[in-house]
Amino acid sequence: MNTVYLILGSNINKEVNLPEAVRLLRELTTVVQVAGVYETVPVGLLEQPLFWNTAVSIHTPLAPAALKVNVLAAIEHRLQRVRQADKNAPRTIDLDIVLFNDWVQAYDPGDGRFRPIPDPDLLQFPHVAVPIAELAPNMPHPVTGEPLQAIADRLLQSQQKAGWTPLLRRSDIIL
Repeated sequence: MNTVYLILGSNINKEVNLPEAVRLLRELTTVVQVAGVYETVPVGLLEQPLFWNTAVSIHTPLAPAALKVNVLAAIEHRLQRVRQADKNAPRTIDLDIVLFNDWVQAYDPGDGRFRPIPDPDLLQFPHVAVPIAELAPNMPHPVTGEPLQAIADRLLQSQQKAGWTPLLRRSDIIL
């Protein structure tokens, strides 16, 4: 059985789409943990609604490509995700594999675009690192060996020094 950490995000009808994505994950996989919900500012394309992000750890017998195609893409399709030319455009839902066991590799879900594991966004963006670290704070990053909580703390400090709006933990939302 594989242990996988996913990041989920929505900024179109997020009050419905984020909980529904978690519910569907519970139907299609074994959900182990769900992080809190974090309200975050958009990356790249700034003129759009705020995002809600969370992380989920699951157990699945599926390999990364099969998980992406048969579960994650299926949920995105069901929740009417429309991919735009700008990868930072608004979306109903986005589900991505961040960590898959302790693997360091790339996989192709059939579209010819290889996706790396671990997801490089884990080392770049607080909206990815913070919810993942909430689930597994002491887990070492498969490449750097740094505990996930240390990565999250470093990214938050860097964001605050740059004067960016910090993540807002939405304690009023439980998934």
